[in-house]
Amino acid sequence: MTSVLTAPAVEPPAASPRGRRRARRSPRSAPRSTLTRGSALGLGIAMVWFSLLVLIPLTAVVATAGEGGWDRYLSVLRNDQTWAAVTLTVGQALLVTALNVVVGTVIAWVLVRDRFWGKAALDVVIDVPFALPTIVAGLVLLSLYGPNSPLGVHWAFTEHAVTLALAFVTLPFVVRTVQPVLEELEVDVEEAAASLGARRGTILRRILLPSLAPAIAAGAALSFARAISEYGSLVLLSGNRPYETEVVSVRVLTFIENGNTASAAALASVMLAIALVVIVALDLVQRRVARRG
Repeated sequence: MTSVLTAPAVEPPAASPRGRRRARRSPRSAPRSTLTRGSALGLGIAMVWFSLLVLIPLTAVVATAGEGGWDRYLSVLRNDQTWAAVTLTVGQALLVTALNVVVGTVIAWVLVRDRFWGKAALDVVIDVPFALPTIVAGLVLLSLYGPNSPLGVHWAFTEHAVTLALAFVTLPFVVRTVQPVLEELEVDVEEAAASLGARRGTILRRILLPSLAPAIAAGAALSFARAISEYGSLVLLSGNRPYETEVVSVRVLTFIENGNTASAAALASVMLAIALVVIVALDLVQRRVARRG
């Protein structure tokens, strides 16, 4: 009888923790993306065009504003008339942006989810503030809400005129950024959530808002940036009354007409900083809303 002797199985030595860490840290290196000749040419053209239109002018404004140092900024902001213009402009821009977030989202929802007579005409009319010259918009608003108003509303040359003009020129931004996102959203997801017992508030908070938050934030940023720089529609409607209806754009023009270019550049750079702060804040808010969804 032959006995077969089997050698005991020898287990491979366990890898040391250092070896395991090395193995984890050395995955296959992902292929690096390289620009083709056409892509590099397109990127170069885009950067040159962006520099000519945005970077170089902004750098020139900041350089001109910095010629007088911090004293120039402090002297501009300490001026009561200038501070009143900044307060009015920023406050009205924030108010109009908040209104556009609510009303613009509702209008976009109606245009996408509802069917009614005249929907195509309403969809075209939304873009009128984009196509209409701002000075013409001011004339139209003045004829409707001025001293001879057929509606009986006399808001010309008051603070309400600033709100009205800014709301008119910034209305399409939120509508046109939210509308395409709503068109891409699947209604089946909302219906499935409703069939599982989710209420409308829950569907809005957990499904719709996280998807719409980036578009709403983008529209709000565009609306705010347009509002703080508006000039044409306010020239006729607001009356440009110091301490009451004078906005920053009119104040900057006054500085330039008086030959005070450094003060105009300082005020412009202050408004640029305010716009950047608001845009960053809106981006942070939309990211938090999207994560919570």
